[in-house]
Amino acid sequence: MSEHWPSWGREWLGEIVPVFQVLLIVLVALLLQRLARRVMRRLGERNVPAEMLTIGRRISAFLIYGTALLLVLERLGVSASVLWAAFTGFAAVAAVAFFAVWSVLSNIFCSVLIFATRPFRLYDRIEVLENGEKLGLKGRVIDINLIYTTLQEDGADDGQPGPTLQIPNSLFFQRAVRRFRPGG
Repeated sequence: MSEHWPSWGREWLGEIVPVFQVLLIVLVALLLQRLARRVMRRLGERNVPAEMLTIGRRISAFLIYGTALLLVLERLGVSASVLWAAFTGFAAVAAVAFFAVWSVLSNIFCSVLIFATRPFRLYDRIEVLENGEKLGLKGRVIDINLIYTTLQEDGADDGQPGPTLQIPNSLFFQRAVRRFRPGG
């Protein structure tokens, strides 16, 4: 068939065919999505809950446009296996990085919650309870930072301050906290 084309057209044939294929893929994807919306609209007329229709529309759009994107990339010469290898490699690195900083992020988030909800304040006397039978960590709050809350334990009878405890902020949301009122 290419022998019937003019000589200048034969040179462009290698570029024109993939462009038309990409346009055809996009057109078919748009038509499929329009058909899916019409089906969802008709299901809505038959008393299907709106939440299910919304989920159906989103899933159909994701599947149709995702498939179209993969087909277009294949037509442009990008291998699906290379894309999958890159995606899984990135996901593995992100999962390891997230796991590595999980405790730090948890403590930072809990410090924001401590400042927002104010279960205790600076210079309050508190006790972090282990359970109903055991005594917990007890002292006066002398510092609250992004990672730790520092408690000053009661000192000996000689008037010297006791040792300090640094408690991770996330522990305050995993245990019960007893707050003592001034003078109590």
